[in-house]
Amino acid sequence: MDPEILRSSFAVVERRAEFAVKYFYSHLFRHHPDVRGLFPLDFPEDMERQRDRLFAALTHVMERLEDPRLPEYLRELGRDHRKYLAEPEHYAAVGASLLAAFAVVAGPAWSEEVEKAWAEAYGAITNVMLQGAWEAQQHGEPPWWDAEVLARTRHGDDLVVLTLRPHRRLRYSPGQYVSVNIPRLPGIWRPYSLANAPRADHTVDLHISRVEDGVLSNALVRQTREGDVLRLGSPGGGLTLRTPSDRPLTLIAAGTGWAPVKALLQQLQQLDDTYEARLFLVARDISYLYDRDAVEHLQARLPRLAVTFITPAPGRPKAQATERLLTALGNRAGWTRHDVYLAGPPKLVAEIGAALPSFGTPAERIFHDLLPPTGEERPRPVGPAEWLLDRPQPAWHNPAGRAPHA
Repeated sequence: MDPEILRSSFAVVERRAEFAVKYFYSHLFRHHPDVRGLFPLDFPEDMERQRDRLFAALTHVMERLEDPRLPEYLRELGRDHRKYLAEPEHYAAVGASLLAAFAVVAGPAWSEEVEKAWAEAYGAITNVMLQGAWEAQQHGEPPWWDAEVLARTRHGDDLVVLTLRPHRRLRYSPGQYVSVNIPRLPGIWRPYSLANAPRADHTVDLHISRVEDGVLSNALVRQTREGDVLRLGSPGGGLTLRTPSDRPLTLIAAGTGWAPVKALLQQLQQLDDTYEARLFLVARDISYLYDRDAVEHLQARLPRLAVTFITPAPGRPKAQATERLLTALGNRAGWTRHDVYLAGPPKLVAEIGAALPSFGTPAERIFHDLLPPTGEERPRPVGPAEWLLDRPQPAWHNPAGRAPHA
C-alpha cells in the first residue's frame, strides 16, 4: 500500500465526509439490496451512528497504516464482525460502494493511480479481517453467545443490573467487555463491560444505564425480563490488571464505569487480598451510588482498600462531581508509584486522564477505555463544517478498544 496516496486522497474525501457516507449507503443498498438486512434500517438514528462509525473506522486505519499492530486490530475486527453475519461477498459489495463514493466525492483528485491504491488497500484490509473471522470459526467460536437473563435488579428508573447465563461458556478476563444485542433489534449492538470476575457457575453481570435516545439501552432497562435471551459478542478490550506488579493501584469509576472496576477488584481479592489500592467512586447524585453493599463487601475482603465517594453538593449541578474529584485526587500523594485505571463517561475520563500527569502519574501507567461505554452518548456532527472544525474522536466498536493511554 502507498500510505501517502491513501492519506492525501482520504483528506480530500474527508472534507465532504457527510455526503460521502450518504452516497456510500445509497450506492450499497441500490446495487446490493441483499445487504439491507445487516443494517438497522428501522431505526434512522442508529443508521446515523453507523455512518459516523464508518468514517471514524477509516480514520483510525489511515492514522495507523505503518503501525505493526494494525493487522492484529483488523483480525480482531473481522472476528467481531461475525456477529453481523458478514460474509466475503458482503465485504466485496462494501468495497465497490466505498470506492464509488470516494470517486464521486474526490472529483478531480481521483485518478487511476488513486483508485488502484485504494482497491489494493481495501483488498489487503479485507483479507486480514476475513483471516480473523476464519481463525475464530476454526477455533469453534460462535458468532455470538446466547445468554438467558436469570435476574434483573432495578436501581431507580434509569439503571438495571442484569445477571446472565450464557448457553456456552464465555471465556474473558476481568475488565473486558462484550457487545450486546437483543434478537428483536437486529443489527444494533452496544459494548457493555462485564461487572464480575469469572464465576464457577459461568454467570455474568451487566450494568446498564439508560440513555435518553438510546434504542438498545431503553429496551434493556425498561423491557428486558427474566427468561429473555440476549446475544453477547466475543469479549474484547485490555482494561485488565497489569500483573505481576508491585505497584499500588488507584481505580476511578464514574456511573456504570463501576462495572469493570468492580470486576478488577474481585480479581484482586482472589490474587492478593493484602494489595494496596484506593478507589474513587463518582456519581452525579448520591442516589446514583447504586452498589454500596458490594463496595462494603469488597472493603471487608480487601483491608488495604481505601474508598472515597464523590458526588456534587446537594442542589449543585452534576458537573461539580468532576471538580470535587480533581480536588480529592490532588490531595492524595504517591502518584508516581501508582497504576491508575479509569472507567466512566468519555468526557470525564478524558479530563481526569489529562490531569493525572500533573499529579505525578506517568502517562504510561494510566489505563482507560478509549470508547464510550455504550456508543449511544456522542452527538453526531450535523454537517461537513462541524466535522472539519471539531472532528469527533473514533466511536466505532473496536474489539480491542481498551488500551494504555500513551
